[in-house]
Amino acid sequence: MNIKLLMGLVGLVALLAFLAPPVLKLKSVALTLVVLIGAAMAVYEFIEQLRGKE
Repeated sequence: MNIKLLMGLVGLVALLAFLAPPVLKLKSVALTLVVLIGAAMAVYEFIEQLRGKE
């Protein structure tokens, strides 16, 4: 497995684990939307980095 892929997935999981507790505890729609947008941006950046040339 490519180290770039593995470390990117670890980073995404860590980001989601860090952002999940406030969203689950507060249950605010606005906060959930902001976290989802941030997570989507992180996933997009991860995919772009995997496609990019070294």
